[in-house]
Amino acid sequence: MLALLAASIVASSQTFTCTPTHVWDGDGPVWCAEGPRIRIAGIAAREMDGSCRTNQPCPDATAIEARDALVQLMGGARGAIPTGHIVVRGLRLSCRSGGSAGGSRTAAWCRLPSGADLSCAMIRTRTVLRWDRYWKGPACR
Repeated sequence: MLALLAASIVASSQTFTCTPTHVWDGDGPVWCAEGPRIRIAGIAAREMDGSCRTNQPCPDATAIEARDALVQLMGGARGAIPTGHIVVRGLRLSCRSGGSAGGSRTAAWCRLPSGADLSCAMIRTRTVLRWDRYWKGPACR
């Protein structure tokens, strides 16, 4: 039923909560129980077909490795649905919108319950790359 809900774009600079339910790949979209579908801001992962778009950084890690790293940060896999999305029982994220990421996706800077920045956490997995063109996040340690 969640897959049928229309996702709305969260206005730029607005804060919101995202309880992840589904993950597509290493930079999103992540489906939130609250409605938005987020693209994790400031990072780039390979597409699920293994390709990289010509205008973005291209990490060495596979799309599956990046997706699985994100799934682990979201509390682990709980199954999959026919579209290929991985079902997660996600931890509640605190997010700030960066505005539209195209389609029905909101670009978002999110924090894990530990307070760690999600974009930085994904960079630390070495499965995604920082996308300098869109990086407006913290200095990752």
